[in-house]
Amino acid sequence: MVAVVNEDLCLHCGGCIVTCPVDASVFHDPIIIIDDKECVSCGACVAVCPTGAISLE
Repeated sequence: MVAVVNEDLCLHCGGCIVTCPVDASVFHDPIIIIDDKECVSCGACVAVCPTGAISLE
């Protein structure tokens, strides 16, 4: 499983970037990208996302 961002729901708040323990989330204007090779499926980004834009798939 890896974290996936639904760009339609994403507010680009950066919470996932700050929370990610392995720096798998990066801001590429205008979208947030989660590197599936770096993601360890911990769910930290899912827990901190205010709109539920991130899910583990």
